[in-house]
Amino acid sequence: MTDFQAVADRVEIEALRGEFTDAAMMRDRARLASLFTPDGVLRMPDIPAELVGREEIRAGAERLQAQWDFFVQTTHPGTIRLDGDTATGRAYLQELARTRDGRQGLNYAIYHDRYQRTPDGWKFAERVYEVRYLDTTPLAGSAPRAAEAR
Repeated sequence: MTDFQAVADRVEIEALRGEFTDAAMMRDRARLASLFTPDGVLRMPDIPAELVGREEIRAGAERLQAQWDFFVQTTHPGTIRLDGDTATGRAYLQELARTRDGRQGLNYAIYHDRYQRTPDGWKFAERVYEVRYLDTTPLAGSAPRAAEAR
């Protein structure tokens, strides 16, 4: 890859994906929503949820996160295919979670993404969450209560 713009685009898209994970982990719903285009869509068929637009994404994240006792998401790089001011890609993730009602587990999933270059940089036009493996065996560990205060 010798095209410096393509390298810069890939770095910016990878940073966008990292920001998403950080915003989710830090429960920063406004930042999470800002990572999408104004009409961006977050689809989570396995939840099920479909959130359209930044306000729905922010409110939906608030509803989902209110259910968590704890949640840890680790995102791993996937593919990025550039096409001018748009791109597609995938990111792979592992998640550990326990909800306040006692549901818990470990899963491996994929985000199927569409990206859009905007005046504010690359944003998600669409992010579709697909669970590939789910283990609902009770988790042996726990989250320190100090983590709730953060």
